[in-house]
Amino acid sequence: MTDGEQVEVIPEAPPPPRSARLWLVAFVALVICSQVASASWAAWTQPGNERPALLLMMSSRNRYLVATVASGISAWSWAIIAALRLTAAAVVCHFLGRAYGDKALRWFWRYLGMPQEQVGKFEGAFARAEVFIVPLFVGSNIVWVLSGAARTSWRRLAPLLAIGLAGRLALMWWLAKVFDDEVRSVLKWVDRYQIWIIGGSVLLVIVVNLRNLRGR
Repeated sequence: MTDGEQVEVIPEAPPPPRSARLWLVAFVALVICSQVASASWAAWTQPGNERPALLLMMSSRNRYLVATVASGISAWSWAIIAALRLTAAAVVCHFLGRAYGDKALRWFWRYLGMPQEQVGKFEGAFARAEVFIVPLFVGSNIVWVLSGAARTSWRRLAPLLAIGLAGRLALMWWLAKVFDDEVRSVLKWVDRYQIWIIGGSVLLVIVVNLRNLRGR
């Protein structure tokens, strides 16, 4: 370094707030619930029991939204539980992204195994089309982490969340009703082989998590 040469000092990222660990614990709890749902859905979607509601509380992925409609759960219970579960995931992931910023994004990108060039494109697309992406992908954890890292206000996000939830639930309910016979046939088949399906689901959950842990 020559005399008079200036050295650029890169400011350190601010430390996470005190609430950061709370959001991290909440996110881990949601992941555990989703894993339980993935391993138990075959037994919890059968008609004549209360498990469909429990399944929706654990995870409100599209396939569970469709499967639980045919299980006999009431429309109001189905909509309220699913909306609350999706909202809980959105809030937790948003504040996780707000607390940890780029670090949280790196966790998700590494977990998903997405190449860096795709990461840049996705983040750029989110910045340009946030108003469309949030409602369309209202159930996507990474979208809500991005919204938190970008520090988007809830005054802007709340109506987008409401629109996305209404559209997602209406579409899933309509699909479940239109394909009611097909869904019920699948559930009957699942009931017949549910021991094998549950065993396979548990094995798949273990294998996927081991792969992700090795990737990290």
